[in-house]
Amino acid sequence: METGEDFGPWLARQLRLSGRTQAELADELGLTRAAVSAWITKRSVPRPTVMVEIAKALGTDIGTVHARTTDTQVGLPVTWYHRPGYQDGGRDGGNAAAFAFDADVQVLARETCQNSLDERLVDNGRPVRVRYTIHELTGEMLDSFRRAILWDELQRHYAAVSERASNQKVGRVVDAGVRDMFEKGRLVLLRVDDYNASGLTGDDYEDGKFAAVVRRQLESLKSGRGAGGSYGLGKATLWATSALGMVLINSTLSVPHEGRTERRVIGRLELPWRSVDGEPFAGPAWLGRPDPDSPGARVARSWWADEETVERLHLTRDSDEPGTSFLIVGAHDVASLDQGADEVDTDEEEGADDGTHEIEVMHRRLVEALGRDFWAAMIAGGARLPLLETSVRTMRNGQVVVEEQNVDPAADQPSRTRALRAFYEGTTVDRLTEAGQVALRTVPFKLPLGGGRRGTLGTHQAVLLVTDGEDADGAPNQVHSLRGNRMTIKKSGVAGLPLGVNAFQAVLLTGHAAGDSTPFAEEAEDFLRAAEPPEHDRWGQTEELTLRWSHTAHHRINRLTTEVNAAVKELVAKPKRAAGEGGAKLRKALTVPRRAAAPRRPAGPSLPELDSLEASIGPLGQWQITAEVKLPRAEELPAMTPTVLLDVRSGSRPRLDWAELVAVDGCEVENGVLRFSPGARRAVFRGSTDVTSHPVRAALTRLVLELRVGKGE
Repeated sequence: METGEDFGPWLARQLRLSGRTQAELADELGLTRAAVSAWITKRSVPRPTVMVEIAKALGTDIGTVHARTTDTQVGLPVTWYHRPGYQDGGRDGGNAAAFAFDADVQVLARETCQNSLDERLVDNGRPVRVRYTIHELTGEMLDSFRRAILWDELQRHYAAVSERASNQKVGRVVDAGVRDMFEKGRLVLLRVDDYNASGLTGDDYEDGKFAAVVRRQLESLKSGRGAGGSYGLGKATLWATSALGMVLINSTLSVPHEGRTERRVIGRLELPWRSVDGEPFAGPAWLGRPDPDSPGARVARSWWADEETVERLHLTRDSDEPGTSFLIVGAHDVASLDQGADEVDTDEEEGADDGTHEIEVMHRRLVEALGRDFWAAMIAGGARLPLLETSVRTMRNGQVVVEEQNVDPAADQPSRTRALRAFYEGTTVDRLTEAGQVALRTVPFKLPLGGGRRGTLGTHQAVLLVTDGEDADGAPNQVHSLRGNRMTIKKSGVAGLPLGVNAFQAVLLTGHAAGDSTPFAEEAEDFLRAAEPPEHDRWGQTEELTLRWSHTAHHRINRLTTEVNAAVKELVAKPKRAAGEGGAKLRKALTVPRRAAAPRRPAGPSLPELDSLEASIGPLGQWQITAEVKLPRAEELPAMTPTVLLDVRSGSRPRLDWAELVAVDGCEVENGVLRFSPGARRAVFRGSTDVTSHPVRAALTRLVLELRVGKGE
């Protein structure tokens, strides 16, 4: 049960909302003004019989007066308040913060999910649950929703924006959004709900989460351990994704405000400067109840809505669990529009509906983004619990179009999921010797002193996990880097990998992701968060890093990357096999001519001899080869040319070209010819074939490698 507000503050607000004084209420009740004043100041409460009379005076029922979990419906009605134009004549062409991001649902998913992670209630140990609902409205449901948002009040403002659309980018987007709604008779709503989160707590105007999100720009109150955001820009993606510039909000608070927690509702509209009936307006507007404490009641504040109101606004939440629902009105996604149009073009004979394709593509792109960027936050193992659960569902006029889909990290990122679980469960190994293993290395990250001082604060031991890759992982041989909130920050390949390595995936855990007890975990979090741009998709030089540390501080990150790449190469490099080792299938596919091919050798001193060979088929279909050559004792050895051929049943063997040929030990490569180091007894070289020279796929062939004297003619 929700705890109602104290009677005195509640009654005082009802009087302000209805424009009445304490004296007027006292006269209506036939009591003294002192009696009403005692209620207001919480020195006493009215008797039950007087409560009935107060309910009549306020035009409400006795239950509302007793519960005091909502305002009465008397007095100032909910309406749109538009910020007046600046007195100095200044004009804004829109909210500049929204231009930091594209109108892309994948960007929206990344920013909103990160914000929900940052607001997770940690004391109960449960994950924050984030649900995305795509809901297309047409016909009567669309008309009903327009009435709920007071469209008739807004129409003049949208018309004014459309008149100036040619001069404003925001105006052109809004004008297209309005035309799309009326010409196609449809409107897409995209709702983002989080549960087990703090909600928009705090006063409407003073410092707090509510004011930071609803009233202000470029303000971030996130300073907790492992927080993802730091710029205060992420919330702008909500309005950037709305073609109408409108977002409605319903929040259930973790900390009561005005004595209550449920259905704190407000709307915010982002439009450019406009003139309506000769009156200038600066840009933003708010849907709320006029604040009686403001001059002329011309400022809208949030209000405690009833269940019927939130239902009409499509803001009904599933439970009373704390968190916030953001409803993006007129959601648009350029990528979904393009992909949806392509699918319709290729499937016209099935009579596909453009709108259906668009919302289905939007659904798919949301699922992809959540699985790609937040897979690690959804994984549990050992004593670690998941931080996040996510799902996406799609509807039209209240009917399911695409069933709710829970994002499964094991399906989207199988190899990385296996790696992180092995780390949590303590089942990692020092080196990969069997399929399915996860190797662990710690990588030193030396943190600088702040304030431009020279020296090292301390060394944080980041954790590197490496395991075999799978097709479902996407691009092979990648390192995903994370910190405390377990959102993937950086994705990068590893340069200079040795030839013949098997496909792998790697995860780098830094800060609190490496373990709360890891030395300098908090300092690493702080440093790396400062090294992230607003998109939070890489680590590098930023203005904050320069101001708080130095203009060379980013070199520490470069050194970390170098250390990580070196550790990855060491873990994935194949150990040398003794002669005769290797799989039977591979031995059948390889032929190493030995002394039996004596007729090919000229008379003279003994020659270098091919001693062992390792080969695999690379991701592009090329043969990748590592060969070892046994060198005889001689003052001077002839140059040899490695020649790669395909084995055939009859006829001459087709010769393949080298795409790459490099010396590893005991030799040099010059124009495709091996020249051996004086005094060396063994030499190793690596190479990969040119796929364009293959007459058939490598998987269907057998390989022959020969060493030929001289240039190999």
